[in-house]
Amino acid sequence: MCIYSLFIYFFSTTVITVKKIPTVKAMLGDDVVLPCQVKPPEDPTQTTVEWGRPDLKPRFVFVWHNQKEYIADQNKVFRGRTSLFHDKLKDGNVSLKLSNVRHSDNGKYRCYNPKEKTESFVKLLVGTISSPHISLLGLDKSSSGVMLDCSSASWYPEPEILWLDGEENIMSAGSAEKIKGPDGLYSVSSRVTVEKRHNNNITCRLTQKDINQTRETYIYVPGRKFKHIFVHFNFLKLNKQF
Repeated sequence: MCIYSLFIYFFSTTVITVKKIPTVKAMLGDDVVLPCQVKPPEDPTQTTVEWGRPDLKPRFVFVWHNQKEYIADQNKVFRGRTSLFHDKLKDGNVSLKLSNVRHSDNGKYRCYNPKEKTESFVKLLVGTISSPHISLLGLDKSSSGVMLDCSSASWYPEPEILWLDGEENIMSAGSAEKIKGPDGLYSVSSRVTVEKRHNNNITCRLTQKDINQTRETYIYVPGRKFKHIFVHFNFLKLNKQF
């Protein structure tokens, strides 16, 4: 009984700590620095470091040895876009500069010191955004309101889409349609029906909290001119067919 109680006590008080991998965030086309530090600092003429992406073949992003870069086994997608800060090697700083980041650069990177057999990891999140566009779909006969569509393509990560009225209140809308393309980018769209009011300043807002980005557009729908808008919309639609 005593042994059983000790067994329960041991496992109920054991805490396992998992080290969180840091994330570097950037936007498409930015230059970024993936941090890595060798401790203690070593003679820069003897520095060897291997940067890699475990999910790629070949996995090598950048290799530095004997005071020069080795490109024989480097993954071609990183060719000409990677470098170290040579003046900081004496301080043990082997951080990697990655230029003109692409969507395909998203992932987990490994910094490995083969001499000390130590490694560290860092995640890179490359955001991609675009401006939304509002279009008129026509009149909703059941409510005599105007139906609007808001769409935007080429987002990463997946954004949230909201409709707001002139007082910044969230409007009730149908479920957003989100499609992930073969390139990994998201296209989103949402529809809402605007009822007759004296002042309809309608905003479509897309937000991506992970990369702290927001894009929005708005349309003014005058409450007493819904019919005129519908006729004008049909005219524009007809012209687009020719």
